[in-house]
Amino acid sequence: MARKETAADAANPGRLKQIALTYKMTRRADKKIGLVLAAVGIVTFGVFLAIGFLIGHPIYLGILGFLLAFLATAIVFGRRAERAAFGQMEGQPGAAAAVLDNVGRGWTTTPAVAMNRNQDVVHRAVGKAGIVLIAEGNPNRVKSLLAAEKKRMNRIVADVPVHDMVVGRGEGQVELKKLRTTMLKLPRVLTGPQVTATNDRLRALGDLMSNMPLPKGPMPKGMKLPKGGPKAR
Repeated sequence: MARKETAADAANPGRLKQIALTYKMTRRADKKIGLVLAAVGIVTFGVFLAIGFLIGHPIYLGILGFLLAFLATAIVFGRRAERAAFGQMEGQPGAAAAVLDNVGRGWTTTPAVAMNRNQDVVHRAVGKAGIVLIAEGNPNRVKSLLAAEKKRMNRIVADVPVHDMVVGRGEGQVELKKLRTTMLKLPRVLTGPQVTATNDRLRALGDLMSNMPLPKGPMPKGMKLPKGGPKAR
């Protein structure tokens, strides 16, 4: 009697296809990804197998080495795929918003709380570190956007620390690939209830997104704001 197809069986082809697509995307930016993954897997397995022969348990250490080799390969693949993705997104309007979508639990992110007609934009994240304003665009133009938004935050939630960052590779800027880790390193000064209260106060204000829907992730480079669109605050 044929075994009935389970939900896990149906999901496996989708997962394998996603892994294959991720590998192809990574390989376009990282030509050595295949050699690196093979080297990590072979070296990890070889080391454990050699130790197994030395101590007289090649089978047990071989099995352990195989499992750890698979794990090490998966970790290296994930990191290089993430790096490749950041490399392709870097410089595109809205790239920082895509990173903020995956910043992690405990953060509430709001993209495009301020924007001008040149697609310079400020995003907002709220967590136990306080409020973080992340700007992307022309370094000279975003300063005024950041200053205005930071002043607005200090006026409304004066008891909450406000941090600001500019995404880029220039002096004093944060690279896109380091944005998440930089945010997670900020000192935690708020409790859970304080974070919730801060989000409630900011939500009551509304923001640019409530008036003009924007696509998630990087925006097309040729996209222009309508003439009647809202101006940066």
